[in-house]
Amino acid sequence: MKRIASFSVDHDKLERGMYVSRIDGDVITYDIRMKKPNGGDYLNNGAMHTFEHLFATFARNSAISDKVIYVGPMGCRTGFYLLLRDSVSREQALSLVKESFEFIASFEGEIPGTTRIECGNYLEHDLLGAKQNARDMLDVLADYTPEKMDY
Repeated sequence: MKRIASFSVDHDKLERGMYVSRIDGDVITYDIRMKKPNGGDYLNNGAMHTFEHLFATFARNSAISDKVIYVGPMGCRTGFYLLLRDSVSREQALSLVKESFEFIASFEGEIPGTTRIECGNYLEHDLLGAKQNARDMLDVLADYTPEKMDY
């Protein structure tokens, strides 16, 4: 089988940040790398799960919600993928991510979609962990620019 594109990225050189992972037709996949690959510190399952619920909810309710295709965690637990239509500029994508992470960092209340009927693992959530991960990434993205989005 052919080697997939994401396995061609040198993960030993990859730092935390936001990158354009691939472009497929009119879909851009963003790699939001929240943890240093192979660094020994990974997103814990509960925090990652809560982060996913909040990130997806915010993105799908944003001004560009009709351009959001997918928000989901990486299996290696070092970050998230965000898939958007290519009509969304890198600046808009970065703005959406920052706004989403600000939302998560300050979130209070009931996590959306966490009843047994709505979620397949409704008991495994960690709001405090999700909030801390959002704050950590906001520090990384504070002075981030679209020019930094290339691997």
